[in-house]
Amino acid sequence: MKILVTGANGQLGMSLRKRADQVENDWFFTDVEELDITDAAAVKAMVAQNRIDTIINCAAYTNVDAAEDNEPLAERLNAQAVENLALAMKEVGGRLIHISTDYVFGGEPHNTPCREDLPACPTGAYGRTKLHGEEAILRSGVRYLIVRTSWLYSEYGKNFLKTMLRLTSEKPSLKVVFDQVGTPTYAGDLAEAILKMAAQDGRDGIYHYSNEGVCSWYDFAKAIAEYSGHTECAIQPCHSDEFPSKVVRPAYSVLDKTKVKETFGLSVPYWTDSLKKCLKNL
Repeated sequence: MKILVTGANGQLGMSLRKRADQVENDWFFTDVEELDITDAAAVKAMVAQNRIDTIINCAAYTNVDAAEDNEPLAERLNAQAVENLALAMKEVGGRLIHISTDYVFGGEPHNTPCREDLPACPTGAYGRTKLHGEEAILRSGVRYLIVRTSWLYSEYGKNFLKTMLRLTSEKPSLKVVFDQVGTPTYAGDLAEAILKMAAQDGRDGIYHYSNEGVCSWYDFAKAIAEYSGHTECAIQPCHSDEFPSKVVRPAYSVLDKTKVKETFGLSVPYWTDSLKKCLKNL
């Protein structure tokens, strides 16, 4: 296969770069400097010139709070650009693998893991624009895999893990919200899952992937501190309203992974095991 990875300088893109030599494909890694995916003509030219048959789209506007003030830009990157990728792949009979988010949920209270067929109900601009991107793919008629994930972290870029490592090493105490529950996802695990999914064709659809297990942000922070040896920082649970935000974040966005495991034969690691692996790599 000839695979184009967009957003290749982000957490997932970098994780895919690291693992690309595991499979025999021709890889093209681009970020905004090499390819502006909001430019439909540029996308089509890239696909034609390099005979791309698969795009893995890791590019997105992911600043959840900033999206509230920049929804047109978020829409451009999270929906219009996705449509460009979908139409380019549709034109050549290729496939689009697109990364989406648990933020398409949140408008309704849930207390059981979210399945792929659960009606979407985003609460903010980020979730709305990511949902619009999914809808653009479905409209296009392209062969596709939409992979929703949650709470992504890695050795690369800025993320909750790195923030907690810094804060727990600097501060004597810290408050972290306990009333938002989900599952941390190690980008390295997600990258490996995507490689396995990309190798199997004819299974179009929406899939959920995160690590196994359930925790709050407080639990995640406590585990980070414990496993990194930053135990002198006293981490206290608090409510979300102690950190005012323009966005109502999903209170419960645990993703049900039954479909992806059964369809692709995946074994999904438990979140604390993957956290330890990432910390070791750091």
